[in-house]
Amino acid sequence: MADKKALMVYGGWQGHEPKQTVDVFAPLLTGAGFDVTVSDSMDSYLDKELMQSLSLIVPCWTMGQIEIEQEKGLREAVEGGVGLAGWHGGMCDAFRNTTNYQFMTGGQFVGHPDGIKDYTVNITKADDPIVEGLSDFQMHSEQYYMHTDPGNEVLATTTFNAQSAPWVNGTIMPVVWKRMWGAGRVFYSSLGHVAPDFEVPEAKEIQRRGMLWAAR
Repeated sequence: MADKKALMVYGGWQGHEPKQTVDVFAPLLTGAGFDVTVSDSMDSYLDKELMQSLSLIVPCWTMGQIEIEQEKGLREAVEGGVGLAGWHGGMCDAFRNTTNYQFMTGGQFVGHPDGIKDYTVNITKADDPIVEGLSDFQMHSEQYYMHTDPGNEVLATTTFNAQSAPWVNGTIMPVVWKRMWGAGRVFYSSLGHVAPDFEVPEAKEIQRRGMLWAAR
């Protein structure tokens, strides 16, 4: 019987394939010994008994709005020690008017110059277990330009060279980071615009390791 519980909550803008991307990682969590609950309602965050029983929360809800009590339930669970781990817009382009949520996650999407493009992800903290043994790799996807918390522990970055916004060229942007929020571990990767992005082995492995690291 699984001794760890994970809650994956998906919804919002469908262009990010919330259900499909959750379906990539739910089996990996199950295989790692988690009892996984998949929900399409943020009312799950109101269930205090459930929230306190969790090891990990995986939010996958782009844009949209979160109610005050839902956000409070989520944030207090993480403050109390439940891990939080997510990807791309499903975690860090959510609830654009909710600054407390952005404070917790450590970053907020602001743009992706040139749209879908080829770019390099550079591993910057090679001795961290989440990226250990991985080399720099290529993505063909959205290259997220973000506002990020200087307190984040950054594990991978990307450098911008954009035709549509040349003023950002040379900017080194965090792609993967981890941080604490109260007693809870928080992990984020900006990779994973759509489910096939996780066919890049490094992108999938970083996300898998990050979720396992975050879980209490």
